[in-house]
Amino acid sequence: MDWNDTPEQAEFRSEVRELIETKLPDRYLGGNSRLSTDGNRRVAASWDEDRNSGDPEREGAAKAWVTALADRGWVAPHWPEEYGGAGLSPMEQFIYRMEMAEAEAPGISQSGVQMLGPMLIVHGTEEQKKQHLSGILSGDVVWAQGYSEPGSGSDLASLQTRAVRDGDEYVVNGQKIWTSGAHQADWLFMLARTDPDAPKHRGISFLLLERDTPGVSVQPLINMGWEHGFNETFFEDVHIPAANRVGEENRGWYVGMTLLDFERSNITGAVSVRRNLDALRDYISTGEGAEMSRIESMPVLRGSLADRFTETEVMFNFSFRIISMQDRGLIPNYEASTSKLFASELGQRMANTGMKVFGMHSNIWDRDRAPMGGQFTHNYVSSVASTIAAGTSEVQRNIIATRGLGLPRG
Repeated sequence: MDWNDTPEQAEFRSEVRELIETKLPDRYLGGNSRLSTDGNRRVAASWDEDRNSGDPEREGAAKAWVTALADRGWVAPHWPEEYGGAGLSPMEQFIYRMEMAEAEAPGISQSGVQMLGPMLIVHGTEEQKKQHLSGILSGDVVWAQGYSEPGSGSDLASLQTRAVRDGDEYVVNGQKIWTSGAHQADWLFMLARTDPDAPKHRGISFLLLERDTPGVSVQPLINMGWEHGFNETFFEDVHIPAANRVGEENRGWYVGMTLLDFERSNITGAVSVRRNLDALRDYISTGEGAEMSRIESMPVLRGSLADRFTETEVMFNFSFRIISMQDRGLIPNYEASTSKLFASELGQRMANTGMKVFGMHSNIWDRDRAPMGGQFTHNYVSSVASTIAAGTSEVQRNIIATRGLGLPRG
């Protein structure tokens, strides 16, 4: 691992910073917040929500940002240039994501850019690429992922949503859960069982469908922090053209797993925790923050903050190790599980430490009255899902144990 930029990498980093400084709309500067619909909480401005908000100012900001990125191929910087990306090397991608995370600049159609697009480039037909890739790059089409089901989370291959072939169509019935962003998406990509008699990792096909297809209904799931990111998605006699199947019938598991091989460094998580820690340190150093914190009365909290600082350095190096492997043409395996496990649990520890710093003040949920807008309280409650989503901590530990340490399966 070489922690220093080469001259070429330093020049590229400067280009990314220049674009952020000159093109990032004011609405998104520094993660600017907006008043939520309940008139109380403040949440970061969302590109996904802004693009079809009906508010000319918000829609204008969303369009300006996606246009600025598209002009350089930076909506999907990791895609090959022939498909509208920038063809960046793994290390350039790392630098790009790091700078965007530092600026809290919003991503564009992340499920489409990070997952579906790269998968279509590998497995899609020319017609499918022509139909879907341009919409992802322009920001005109946002995608959501339909994988998990009420009884199929970590054991995803046990999914039961059925797709029955009927001529040139599939008829789909079933339910998906934890469908992130489905309420804002235009299209869904999903796994469905097309052969119920096959072994569970077989007999699954990968399908694409418009969200407003008759028979599709999306119901919100509100988390403990009163945030709406997840959804339940129901399919009742939904007709999907067979041409919307990606890859071979009954081979969708292997197509779907391709999605999970892209962008595994998690540098965004490392930057986010460090940013929260720096903001907390600055706030409690003077004025109101010093009065509301318990740093002086509970010196042990200084040790906790020092621990979190050390852990952000560890997290950064986990991320840098992964990208260094990818830059050498290697494929991270247990290394990615180590990074994911550490990042999700570090986010929880950081939120917990922030609440302890403010003691009873952390019981205030009103962002206009709570110290630092109550961000650590809200983060802590919202972070409960972080050790479950994208692979539970238990699954990650099993991968680290068996593939990384060579321990036998219990």
